[in-house]
Amino acid sequence: MRILYLGDIFGKPGRRAVRELVPQLVKDKSIDLVFANAENICGGAGIDRKRLKEVFDAGVSLCSSGNHTWHVKEIYDFIDKEDRLVRPANLPEPCPGNTIASVVRPSGTRVAIINLLGRVFMEPVDCPFRKADELLKELEGQAEIVILDFHAEATAEKLALAHYLDGRISAVLGTHTHVQTADEQIMGGGTAYITDMGMTGPHDSVIGVDVKPILEKFLSARPMRYHTAKGGIMLNGVILDIDEQSGKVSHIERVRLPLEIRSENEKC
Repeated sequence: MRILYLGDIFGKPGRRAVRELVPQLVKDKSIDLVFANAENICGGAGIDRKRLKEVFDAGVSLCSSGNHTWHVKEIYDFIDKEDRLVRPANLPEPCPGNTIASVVRPSGTRVAIINLLGRVFMEPVDCPFRKADELLKELEGQAEIVILDFHAEATAEKLALAHYLDGRISAVLGTHTHVQTADEQIMGGGTAYITDMGMTGPHDSVIGVDVKPILEKFLSARPMRYHTAKGGIMLNGVILDIDEQSGKVSHIERVRLPLEIRSENEKC
């Protein structure tokens, strides 16, 4: 089975990249399933129904999220009902939303995604290591393939969790920093890993945001209003080749695909 997982979709440029690039990529690379991190689909922070539907309509089957999940308040109206979206499982309970999402292939193979937040340099949450144990116990015998989107800041924390889960999960894929790393690998137990899949969105920016206000903030130390950048639209992610019986990954490939038209004059 071949799975494409997209890094953080950022605003309208990111959604445009998904809409215009994913269908052809699916054909060219013989992709079976497409997953994505969707926490930034609304102007760079948050999720709403309309934009989530746009992502699903473009061919994405399941979405994970992150620390910006709750930024758009509309999320509370539908997150319990949307079984194609997972929120970080290690948020303190009680918390709305699903912690596991899955899809069943025609072969009968069930593929599940889960989502965790890191704790280093981020807001306090429950232990991702222990929560991963709980989720995998819950999924035992329920899914042949399990992929974790680890939404975290620190490289060491991401790599440590990958070692902890090696051989027990199909892939540990990092998100959150919006910069694709060149350390994709398959660990000894057959678990694929990358520190960060990168950002699907405007790369002529500072991690998706227009450069000018970011520079103003660094130079003045004053709060600034941020805007989604528009140029250098690019799709980032990874392709995984996974054995449907064992759940082990035989190959991981980074994807870094530019959109030929580099800007758009519409509101992001």
